[in-house]
Amino acid sequence: MLYKSPLLQSIWRQFRLSAAFPYVSLLIGLLPLLLFTSGQNSLMAHDEGLYAWRARRMFDSGDWVAPWGTVHHKTPGFYWIIASAYTVFGMSEVSARIPSAIAGILCLFLIYEIGKIIFNQKLAWLAAAILSVEFLWLQHCRLGAPDVPMIFLVLLAIFSLLKAELQPQYSAVWRLIAGLCLGLGFLVRSFMIFLPAMAMLPYLVGEHRRHRHLASPVLYLGLILGFIPTLIWLWLSWQRYGGDSLNALLQFVFQLGSEEREGNGIIFYFWNVPLKAFPWVFFSALGLVVAFRRPIPNYHLLLVGFPIVLFAELSIFSTRLSHYSLGLYPFIALLAALGLDWLGKVYEKTQPPRNLPRNLSYGFGGLGILLLLVGIYILIWGNADIRKYAPLGLIVGLSWLILPGVWIGRHHYKHKFFTANYWLAGWLIPCWLGLAVAGSLGLIGDYNPAFRQFFHEPAIASILHNQPIYFVRVDGKNAVLLNFYTPIHGKTLDTISQLPASSYAWIYSKNSPDLSRPHRIVGTVQGYQLIQVL
Repeated sequence: MLYKSPLLQSIWRQFRLSAAFPYVSLLIGLLPLLLFTSGQNSLMAHDEGLYAWRARRMFDSGDWVAPWGTVHHKTPGFYWIIASAYTVFGMSEVSARIPSAIAGILCLFLIYEIGKIIFNQKLAWLAAAILSVEFLWLQHCRLGAPDVPMIFLVLLAIFSLLKAELQPQYSAVWRLIAGLCLGLGFLVRSFMIFLPAMAMLPYLVGEHRRHRHLASPVLYLGLILGFIPTLIWLWLSWQRYGGDSLNALLQFVFQLGSEEREGNGIIFYFWNVPLKAFPWVFFSALGLVVAFRRPIPNYHLLLVGFPIVLFAELSIFSTRLSHYSLGLYPFIALLAALGLDWLGKVYEKTQPPRNLPRNLSYGFGGLGILLLLVGIYILIWGNADIRKYAPLGLIVGLSWLILPGVWIGRHHYKHKFFTANYWLAGWLIPCWLGLAVAGSLGLIGDYNPAFRQFFHEPAIASILHNQPIYFVRVDGKNAVLLNFYTPIHGKTLDTISQLPASSYAWIYSKNSPDLSRPHRIVGTVQGYQLIQVL
């Protein structure tokens, strides 16, 4: 019988485990998604490569203030974190990504704890589980970028403020932690921390008479303490470059606030967030409706106000990029859990109305059939380049059939064993499997396989590990990968005529460098050439 299948029995055990050991069950779900790879890793250009390369310069030089020899437009907190990871684990792509992975795990625990305070244990676990299978969130938990660590600090600040309400005897300690987190957020992500900090204002101002957070001197003391590392760095940088360090920080944020990139207009997040948070953003919209109809006592302005204000801020801010919206994703998960819980109660009814969960079950079952057919087509008729993606369509397509299967089993064949928990699991499993397969195929984690393969060629690797490599007018988006993966750096030069005899250098063919000097091309990767002058 279907309801006695090992898969569904394991789902039931997972839900029981989640109630008894929530942290353990969340780790069991998240760790494979963080660890599954194709066996290879390569950095994403441009941002991840920049963070990894700048941290490497700190690590190599021992200069943790400004190893690039000029003023810098970002605070160094995340560079310090990655460089510390290099110190502990060695320099590699994995080391650069470890801080984000750890922060992602801690964010899951914090969303669970915040969800317990706002809702209850079941909805808290569901929200954390949903967060772990949101595509953009998981992707950035596996990237060497500062967004997830900053969001961890924001969530810890929110959790601390909530705990200050629940534990008045320790309120000073919790408020100190909250202020400290927001101050350290500036060190990690510069002025971007002000967006989520401002999104907390509906809760801080609207509920001020009840919690009195803004009247607490300890909160501001924590904020000052959190800013101290940044102030020390600015002072050390000022000793080298004067007031240009602070000017660089301000000019960069003003530039971001006035520059629209890649044609991403004001409606960018209206389509990008639903795409990157599919299908959870639709359940979060339903959860938003439920929250407005039945406001959550004491926490309504946090649950609803924070994502609405942050979404408005991001839309008004001229530079609109996908990863800027990551601060929304924990709240999308919380609201999605609320919406799914409401649907689960409708699912359990034996009398109408049952149309919405039924239609959703059949609709996503149809999507599963479509993906299954696409996977079969690619497997049989696709070329070698796309055939490797066939398992993604096959596995995800089959898993979406769980939803109509559970619905039919309960409401047509009267198997009462198929409770709402099974139906809720039918939403989580396809997303989990899809992300697990994507990681195993290298779609998440191996972003530049051409560079990885090039640097692992024996002849190339032998030269790079034994000779200093000069850089002659090398730019372009992928230049950061050359910087990171080149073990021994020579000088940066303007022409190959400046190169010593028999030396090696990187050049960029699109720059039309002067190649009149005799040389041989050792290797080429995506427009970049490793040459040896003769």
